[in-house]
Formats: sequence, structure tokens, C-alpha cells
Amino acid sequence: MSSEPEEPRGFGDIEDMGPVDYAVIEFPGNRMTGNGLPMLVDLVDRGIIRIFDLVFVRKDLDGSVTAVELTDFGDEVDLTVFEGAASGLLDQSDIDDAGTALEPGNSAGIIVYENRWAAPFARELRRGGAQLVAAGRIPVQALLASLDAMDVPPADG
Repeated sequence: MSSEPEEPRGFGDIEDMGPVDYAVIEFPGNRMTGNGLPMLVDLVDRGIIRIFDLVFVRKDLDGSVTAVELTDFGDEVDLTVFEGAASGLLDQSDIDDAGTALEPGNSAGIIVYENRWAAPFARELRRGGAQLVAAGRIPVQALLASLDAMDVPPADG
């Protein structure tokens, strides 16, 4: 028996990992078009992110939230590339929490991913004794609203 702690399955060496984020993306009216999915695959293929979990949920009109199997989307969108993207990090309470952000009658994708591009930076910070104590994300809509309130035009680009 080794005295080294065992790494969780599928994560690799925790000390070499980049920051791990999650996102909940809402699809109005339970309508998922597949727009953006090729870009997600490209990010994975280029090693920019690594997906740990990808779960789809639906919020019924009565407010109940249920997981949706990838095959339930039918032929509308090919999601087979994401089959097996389940590390076990997401549980029912996470799905329920994500559901509170959804409007009834809508669906969402919940994704947990590693920012592999930041792994070397994060590793060096940890080696120096630093640790991440807070993080956040500013949605583009909030940034635009803030710029509008300041009457600052967004940069063209």
C-alpha cells in the first residue's frame, strides 16, 4: 500500500490541473439547436479545456427539474461526442441548484470543465504556496449593461 494519496479517477495529477469551472447554459423553450457545440469540441481537441461533466436538464412548467439523456434530443443535434462525459462531480443537488436559475419550460446544459490553458500558471502558483481563494465570472450581458450605464461604447473587434 502506497503512502501517497490516490488521485481521483480520470483527473490525472491534481497538482498539474488548471482551474475548474462550471457553466449553466439555458435553452429557451427546450429548444437546443446545436449552435456552439462544434466550437466546444474544438476547444477540447486543441487542449484548451477538458470536460469533466456535461449534463442536460429540463425544467417543467410545474418547476420540477429532471436530467435529460443525450439520446432524448433525437436527430436534432448530434451529441454522441459527449457520451461518457461524467466524472461524478455533479450530483442531483447540483442539478437542482442549476434548475433554480432556469425559467419553467426551458432546458439547460451544465458543464464542468478544466481550463487547461491555465494549468502551467496554476501549477507554478501552487508550487510557490499560493492558492485561489475566490473566483467569479462576469456575464457579457452584465458587462454590456454596465457599459451602457456608463455610456461607454464597446470596443469594436
